[in-house]
Amino acid sequence: MNLLSDVKLVLLDFDGLLVDTEQLHFLAYKKMCLSYGFVLPWEFKDFCEVAHRSSTGIKEKIYLDIPALKQIEPDWSVLYAKKKVEYKKILENDPIHLLPGVKCFLNALEQRNISRAVVTNSPREQIDAIKSKIPELSMIPYWYTREDYKNAKPEPDGYLKALADLAQPGDKVLGFEDTYRGFTALDSAKVKGVVVSDLLSEEFIGALKSKGAEIYPSFTELLSQL
Repeated sequence: MNLLSDVKLVLLDFDGLLVDTEQLHFLAYKKMCLSYGFVLPWEFKDFCEVAHRSSTGIKEKIYLDIPALKQIEPDWSVLYAKKKVEYKKILENDPIHLLPGVKCFLNALEQRNISRAVVTNSPREQIDAIKSKIPELSMIPYWYTREDYKNAKPEPDGYLKALADLAQPGDKVLGFEDTYRGFTALDSAKVKGVVVSDLLSEEFIGALKSKGAEIYPSFTELLSQL
């Protein structure tokens, strides 16, 4: 069966789904910790598992693993602001790439005249910086960034906003995410979800399958279903 059969609207996450930015976020957190004299004792897979679990997971885990950092700066908003500064520097200076298969997938959506939108927790400034480096992202006409809705994922607010703007009654809508948290947002918005990631733990894979998610390791494998 063609995954896109009769689909009128595709809703897309951004970081870690379309663009290889998860490594950059991880690097920014490491640089933030290092600015206080601490080494973040995580591997990339540890970061992904924590970040993808909940919106407060990184804060809680960093303070747990580096208690001295919490003593120095107990206000997480200060640390997060420093992380954002580091991330901005990385976006300005480092190359950024689409993940495997994404360009072909976006081409397929465009060729079939399927409406498409990004719904992301990231702020517009970060998104615009990335879009300026990857011209293929211009194939996506609609963008909903963190400024456009009230509550971040796993709440469904961003997806509900996109549905209200872009979907007609009875339209078949398909959503794509790379995390359990993002899939939860789709599920709460009553949108059928597809998860594309090779970084999922067995726990998350089981939880996603129990909720009816289709799972692919990358868009390269997913293309065979189009």
